[in-house]
Amino acid sequence: MRFIDNLKSSNMTLKEQVQLCLGERIRTLRLEKGLTIKKLAAEAEMEYVQLSRIELGKINTTAYQLFKLSKALSLDMSILFKNFNEEV
Repeated sequence: MRFIDNLKSSNMTLKEQVQLCLGERIRTLRLEKGLTIKKLAAEAEMEYVQLSRIELGKINTTAYQLFKLSKALSLDMSILFKNFNEEV
């Protein structure tokens, strides 16, 4: 993950670190599935701008949005948080 190495040494709050890590995980999973941001957003019934902001760690999203994203990615929601404690 591109940002994870710099998280612990940064001045970011824990909340910002979690948002960034989660966003990067969603982006990685989306790319692994070969989906564009617009395609995943449409399948998760959200605006692609909102998904973009989630992937960039700019917003703190809801559990419901994460649930919809995991379903659109055909993954169990727990995958979004796998090894999360080790990364943040």
